[in-house]
Amino acid sequence: MYRISLKGARKLATWQILLVIIFAIIVYSVVMYLRQKRILNALSEDDFRAGYRKAQLIDVREQNEFEGGHILGARNIPLSQLKTRIAEIRPDKPVYLYCQSGMRCGRAAGMLYRKGYKDLNHLQGGFKKWTGKIKKKN
Repeated sequence: MYRISLKGARKLATWQILLVIIFAIIVYSVVMYLRQKRILNALSEDDFRAGYRKAQLIDVREQNEFEGGHILGARNIPLSQLKTRIAEIRPDKPVYLYCQSGMRCGRAAGMLYRKGYKDLNHLQGGFKKWTGKIKKKN
């Protein structure tokens, strides 16, 4: 007969809990990724450039990042302030978002989507991939 010591049982239980937590994190990440893909259109630079002048161009990076350089014509509404400044964005016009690499856009799009915004787009690869005109604060 095979016996598991109390110490071995605790070790096994700890591993099982750890595996459940890791599995839950993976499932959550996949669900969030799929949700983001459904509500946020990823646009190439060419597609982004073709449409952003007819839309609301929102830079969701922090103010110091925005001042370091931003796409010409963009408004700075940092992700950290979006909840309180959401009224500045019209729900009846397309919204073009960008951040440094694309990660914050997903979170911003989730907030906007929950408030009824439907035409949400972001610059694939973020500002670091932008090759068009930029403006810097002197």
